[in-house]
Amino acid sequence: MQDGKRRTGLVVGGLVTALVALAAGLYWFQPWKLWQDATVNDALPTATAPGLISSPTAAATATPSAPGGPQVLAQGLLISHEHATTGTVKLIRLPDGSRTLRLEHLETSNGPDLRVWLTDAPVKQGTAGWGVFDDGKYVSLGKLKGNKGDQNYEIPAEVNLADYTSVTIWCDRFNVSFGAAALQAV
Repeated sequence: MQDGKRRTGLVVGGLVTALVALAAGLYWFQPWKLWQDATVNDALPTATAPGLISSPTAAATATPSAPGGPQVLAQGLLISHEHATTGTVKLIRLPDGSRTLRLEHLETSNGPDLRVWLTDAPVKQGTAGWGVFDDGKYVSLGKLKGNKGDQNYEIPAEVNLADYTSVTIWCDRFNVSFGAAALQAV
């Protein structure tokens, strides 16, 4: 009789351990995100210099070099790292002097704890580029709003853009780049 109780206790203990491990694994990896897309379509910010009138129409039609309009300072194309990633990255100065990082036509996988980082790391093709972005200087601009679409991320005023040469979509949970872009001055 003692052996039967012992076996039952072992089976129950094993099941409890397996359930805890499964729950922890699901929380950590969040595999369902691979089948969920979050599309964001932010308009270009319309911050204006003092005395200028702002409107969504004016912001949408402004060219990067238009006086008083948004100015593209640098840009680059996203390449794939851990996950297939495409789109354009632009660093934009608004008429009021504030700066925004803009992701346009972003397409990547969804994942746990994705961030948008400005970095000083070189962008490398293939697996050589997956983990380099946290080796040097970087600044997080926040959580990735969605894995598809057009998105804006405010760049803090104290950030010296000359210190940063690339942008990565960084998975903070697994310390890997989903995709990155080298920035070229415009």
